[in-house]
Amino acid sequence: MKKFLLLYGGKSFEHDISCESAKNIINALKEGKYNFDQIYISKENEWFLIKEGDKVEIFNIIEFLKKYDFIFPIMHGAYGEDGRIQSFLELFNIKYIGSNSFSSMIAMDKYFTKLIIEKTDIKQVPYFIMMKDDKIPKSIEYPVIVKPANGGSSIGISVASNINDLKKAVKEAFLYDNKVLIEKFIEARELECGILEDKKIIVGDVGEIKHNHKFYDFDAKYNDKSETIIPAKINKKLTKTIQQTAKKIFQILNLKDFARVDFLYDEKNDVLYFNEVNTIPGFTNISMFPLLFKSKKMDYTDVVLKLIEK
Repeated sequence: MKKFLLLYGGKSFEHDISCESAKNIINALKEGKYNFDQIYISKENEWFLIKEGDKVEIFNIIEFLKKYDFIFPIMHGAYGEDGRIQSFLELFNIKYIGSNSFSSMIAMDKYFTKLIIEKTDIKQVPYFIMMKDDKIPKSIEYPVIVKPANGGSSIGISVASNINDLKKAVKEAFLYDNKVLIEKFIEARELECGILEDKKIIVGDVGEIKHNHKFYDFDAKYNDKSETIIPAKINKKLTKTIQQTAKKIFQILNLKDFARVDFLYDEKNDVLYFNEVNTIPGFTNISMFPLLFKSKKMDYTDVVLKLIEK
């Protein structure tokens, strides 16, 4: 039986979400006879082997990792989803689950992703990029949504309706990245589609997030009660378009094993926009990704098994 290592935590702002995802994956595998260990990485980048609740610090990390058949990194955001941990593993020929370092880096950077998708017929919300020394253009049409170019869990994201709001929003976003994305804010339904890869690409259901916030921010995701609707109550044509587009994006970005592709649907004008892609989507008990394969007769554990039993 293959032995693998679950890797979680890390220096990311999404450290705690990573730990929640790992906890749920561990619980899902408890009933089975799976040979795996777990390493927790602290916010200070200390690596600990978790054994029966105890933490044993690992110093010779490379030799330790090489003992395993493959690594399952469930590290969201910076250092885990941006290609850095993948580059590290690739350098020492250590096998792992997920997209390669280059594809991970591109998909993590919303600006880079947009530049690539612009070369296709896939629609995106109008946007521009700001660097730290840039001045805010006077010709902006409000409202806009401001995001760090790199990041997840809606951290550092806010909506601005005037220049004062925008200045605050930009300042906040720059706390998390040195590039800031400013997009036209549209009233839209938030739809998500899951992708799993086995011998072929498996396209999951389309789900919808309903919440009482202006947009799907961190509190809406993790603190307040948002409603997850799977499958989303949309017509068959739109469902098919989303699934086909999600698969196309997965292939264009050369992603591997799994991803969640997010869309915005402007129902009033009947326009679908690609929003972003997550190469290591959440596996918490409220995350949408593991739920998007119900129509394939796959539950949370089945989704995990699909990844580790490849």
